[in-house]
Amino acid sequence: MATQTLNHADAHHDAAHDEEHHPGLAHHFDNMEQQRDSGTLGMWVFLVTEIMFFGGMFLAYMLFRASNPNEFAAGSYQLDVLLGGINTAVLIGSSLTMALAVFFAQTGNKSLLVLFLLATILLGFVFLGIKAVEYGTKFSHGTIPGRNFKVEHKKMEEYEEHHHGDAAANVDPARLQMFFVIYFMLTGVHALHMIIGIGVMSVLVFFALRNRYSPEYHSHIELAGLYWHFVDIVWIFLFPLLYLIGRH
Repeated sequence: MATQTLNHADAHHDAAHDEEHHPGLAHHFDNMEQQRDSGTLGMWVFLVTEIMFFGGMFLAYMLFRASNPNEFAAGSYQLDVLLGGINTAVLIGSSLTMALAVFFAQTGNKSLLVLFLLATILLGFVFLGIKAVEYGTKFSHGTIPGRNFKVEHKKMEEYEEHHHGDAAANVDPARLQMFFVIYFMLTGVHALHMIIGIGVMSVLVFFALRNRYSPEYHSHIELAGLYWHFVDIVWIFLFPLLYLIGRH
């Protein structure tokens, strides 16, 4: 009995010793669990700062919309709701592929981990491509805040039709520009976060192909997943605020 207890203690000590010397364990952590918890806490602290960052811009949007309801409703009509809706579906799909990448990292399936990371990257590029088409349309029509700002007349006609011309008559072009200032600010910063996320995913693919991750060590995938889901959630708020509210 004493021998069995001693063998069990030795086995537990050997397991702890192997964990302490895991190649993914940084020297300033005692074990893998402590390292994982520290990384998760750090990511959540970072995301809180991101919430405050985007929160300031959302607050600006709400204040200007409250004081310029007609102009912001008209501004929503200047946007392509179909492309915005497609982009929303694309990002929801990318959240699914990212969640699957985390799952297969936890189970140690390297091939599927790489596959779903690449799928997430692809969907990120699709989102950016559609957003580039939207931006290109705005530039081609001159719907850019500034001295030469122009209104898309076809879109304004739709707005007048839905509002029977009453609200449209009260739209101030100078105030309408503020909608597009906030639109480009919010969507531009969001797109920048998407580009950063794609860069992070590309690095994860590089390391995954070199067998860096395992069921015992995959915290980088989980932390990148938290970031990616946050960026997707921001868009879930942006889409109705910019494209839908005030259209009817």
